[in-house]
Amino acid sequence: MTAIAQERLGDEVDIFGIDLTITTYEDATERIVEAARDNRSYAVSALAVHGLMEATHDPEFGRMVNDIDLVVPDGQPVRWAMNSLHDAGLDDRVYGPDLTWWVIDRAAEEGIGIFLFGSTEETCEAFKAAIEAKHPGAQVDFQSDRFREATPEEDAADIARINESGAGVVLVGRGCPRQERWVSQHRGSVNAAMLAVGAAFDYAAGSLERPPAWMQKYGLQWLYRLREEPSRLWKRYLVTNSQFMWSWGRALVASRG
Repeated sequence: MTAIAQERLGDEVDIFGIDLTITTYEDATERIVEAARDNRSYAVSALAVHGLMEATHDPEFGRMVNDIDLVVPDGQPVRWAMNSLHDAGLDDRVYGPDLTWWVIDRAAEEGIGIFLFGSTEETCEAFKAAIEAKHPGAQVDFQSDRFREATPEEDAADIARINESGAGVVLVGRGCPRQERWVSQHRGSVNAAMLAVGAAFDYAAGSLERPPAWMQKYGLQWLYRLREEPSRLWKRYLVTNSQFMWSWGRALVASRG
C-alpha cells in the first residue's frame, strides 16, 4: 500500500459516474466485521468491469450501486482506472472471492454467524461444508435462490429468517446485477453486513476453478472464464470490455486535457 492510498482509505472516487472505495483487504474486512459485530445493516459489492459497465449504462442500477456502503474494486482493470484517474495508489484489487474468505475467517474467529443467500441448494451445501471444514463450529445457515424475484410476502419471510438467525454476515450469490440490487434494496431491513460476492459461491463449492494467479494479476481472468463458459460469457466480455476501454480512454483524455 502506497502512502497516498493509506491516507485515503475509505475515500470514494468516481469512475464513469459510479462511486468506488479506495480500500484494501484489511481495511474492507475491518469495516465489514465492525458492522457484523453489531448486526448493523451494511451493504457491500465487489464490482468488476461487467458490473461497473452495467451500472454506468443503467441509471436505475447505477443509483442502487451508489447507495451501497462499500464498493470495492474487484477487477484489476477497475483498480487501474482508479489509480490512473484519481491517483488512488492501490497496489492490489479487492477480489470478491478472496474478500469473502477474509470475512469468513474473521467472523468465525469472533463467533459471528454467517448466512449464505442465493445460488443452488447443492452449491450452498458445499460452501457451508467448506466453511465448517476450515472453521469447525462455525455458525452457518443458508437459503438457496428461487431464480426469480421474490413476492413481497416471500421477501418479508426472507428478511425475517435472516434476522432471526442472528447472522452478522450475509453472503449474497445471485449473480450481477441481481445481487447488487438485492443488497442495495435491503439496506436498513437486513440486520447484517451483506456482501454481493457472486462467483465466491461457485469457487468455494468447487464448481468453478480459479484462474491461475498470473492471469489474475494481469487482468486476464475474463479470458480464463471465457474459455470455461464461452456460450454464456462471450457477449458479456466482448461488449463490456470494449465499453470499459472506450470509457476509460475518454476519461483519461478528459483528465489530462
